[in-house]
This record gives sequence, structure tokens and C-alpha cells, in this order.
Amino acid sequence: MAIFVVRHGETDLNAGRVIQWPDTPLSARGTRQAKAVGERFSAAPIGKIIASDYARAYSTAEAIQAANGAPLEVVTTLRERHYGDLRGKAYNALGIDPHAPDYAPPNGESWTVFHERVEKAWAEVLTHAAATAGDLCVVTHGLVLRSLVDRVLPTPDDVDLSVKAFRNTSVTMVEGPPWRATLVGCHTHLTGDLLADGALA
Repeated sequence: MAIFVVRHGETDLNAGRVIQWPDTPLSARGTRQAKAVGERFSAAPIGKIIASDYARAYSTAEAIQAANGAPLEVVTTLRERHYGDLRGKAYNALGIDPHAPDYAPPNGESWTVFHERVEKAWAEVLTHAAATAGDLCVVTHGLVLRSLVDRVLPTPDDVDLSVKAFRNTSVTMVEGPPWRATLVGCHTHLTGDLLADGALA
């Protein structure tokens, strides 16, 4: 079977490089990106969709569900890294690198805590996959994807794991078991102005 891990569509805060709130909605372009990725999966043998409950991910999952018809369920461990007091602030106004390896945002998650949660999320994904007839679609966030490919999933040697590997609504395909990412950050369903790059968090 396959597990398809999808990053959510663009938001206005993505485009403005602002650290986001859980309820940040998709932008107009993000809504069109979500529709495009939904169309990509319209005829796929998806047995179930699971998604972060953050608005941008859940709305993207709803667009996939509208095109495919598979049932949709929330998995809260798929949420983006919690940036605590930095939420709502522009990257260029912080004066620090919020992604630095040794930085823990006030009232947010350290990298250690975040990576541990992503490992737990992946275990939950595999539980859902084992109980699903057909493929599983997972809708989550950019840093969750980074953590998975950096720490959990083997990837092809020729894959470029730069930040741009995970454009909004990019698709990463994981096949197994044994589980391995065989396609990373594919965005062939996006054309023209839908290819905009948004900040990961």
C-alpha cells in the first residue's frame, strides 16, 4: 500500500512569512491549490484521509475528500510545531532564527519535544494505515514533513531536501512496509501562480 503525505495549501501568513496561528485559513490561492491536489487524488484508491486539525490542513483535507469521497478523520499529533509566543510575528521582525537547532520558542515546543511528537504521529499514521483498505492520505504541515524525511523515513539518494522540497500541497509518497519515501515533495498538480513558495511554519 501507499501513504501519501500532503502539505496544506498556502495561507496569507505563509505568503507574508509570518508564524501562524492554528486557525489561519487558506488564502484564495491556497484554496485553489487544495482543489488541485484534490483533483490529483480524485481517482486514487484512497481508503481514508487523516489530517491535522489546524484550519489550513483540515481545509486542504476537505478538498481532497470532496474530490475523492474517502472518510476524513482528525489526528492532532499531525499539528505544526508550536511556536508559542512567536505566533503572529513576522520572521524578519524576530531578530533570531526560530528554526535554529538550539532555539526553543517561549511557551512553545523545543525541537526535541516536536520531533518526539512527530515520531508519535508517524506511529499513529501506521496504525491508521494498517486498518485502512486502500491507500492512506495524510494532510499535515511543512515542518512535520521535514522531521519525517530527516529523521524517520529513508529517502532516495537523489532527492533534494531543501526547504523548497515541500511547496504548499506538495505530495510525498511513502511505500511499504518496510516504509520508505519513494517520491518527495511532488507538485506536478500545480501550475502557473499556484507554484508560489510559502514559509514552512
